[in-house]
Amino acid sequence: MNASKTWIDSLITALAPAIWGSTYIVTTQLLPPDRPFTAALLRTLPAGLLLILFSRVLPPKAMWGRLLILSALNIGAFQALLFIAAYRLPGGLAAVVGATQPLIIMGLVWMLERRQPARLALWASLFGILGMAALLLAPGAKWDSIGMAAALAGAICMALGTYLARQWKSQIPLLAFTGWQLLLGGLLLLPVALMLDAPLPVLNTTQILGYAYLSIVGALIAYVLWFRGIARLSPVAASSLGLLSPITAVALGWILLGQNMTPLSLAGFVTVLASVLAVQWSVLRQPMTLSSFFSKKSPA
Repeated sequence: MNASKTWIDSLITALAPAIWGSTYIVTTQLLPPDRPFTAALLRTLPAGLLLILFSRVLPPKAMWGRLLILSALNIGAFQALLFIAAYRLPGGLAAVVGATQPLIIMGLVWMLERRQPARLALWASLFGILGMAALLLAPGAKWDSIGMAAALAGAICMALGTYLARQWKSQIPLLAFTGWQLLLGGLLLLPVALMLDAPLPVLNTTQILGYAYLSIVGALIAYVLWFRGIARLSPVAASSLGLLSPITAVALGWILLGQNMTPLSLAGFVTVLASVLAVQWSVLRQPMTLSSFFSKKSPA
């Protein structure tokens, strides 16, 4: 694969986790409180409907089982857990557990395919976690056990969904593939939101704009970019870009909310960014070690 093209694909894909990093500040500052499942539902279902209406593609019958699994992992479970964490933790702390995603995917590859990860990618991912740990040690960080468990479970769901989406080649165009996952994931969230969340109050303009941003930018645009990247990059390379989500969350908290940034936090920023670049570089240096076995097609 052409190196410059791979870097361009990485930069485009990186926009998705950067957008997702804004979820935390939008949730805590703009949305009605304590309605995580409703927020996940309103983020995904309208975006899925729009993409399906635009693409007008029905998946083949043989694809529905896999599509439902991907929808549950990438959308339904992940979005529900994401908003639980967003409501219960500061933005940087909620996003920070996503640093484990590259290691989770490497573990999946080792267990399922008996493939050892590239040494550079492994060490870069470990240093990414250390960088995230530097942010965790920021003064005043609030630890909430339910929020932390939700963030970790969300990272596991996203890692597994990323791995399977790369393995199970889509038989439909990108927009339809994204739209059906958002729609099915939203439908899975619908009964949960109705049963567990309080009814929405009358929304003001700010709250409507917050939900619209999460749906149009945070779901429709971000997931199209993400699934495009999964199709073109190895899962390790794509998941390492997820580290940009906590970076964005912490940066927005610092700039817009005046949250503390210590020298240790700044060192964590630099470490995480270096980790992301190192993983991308390792993929370019060892295409036969990473890209080829991740691109292996599973039987239809």
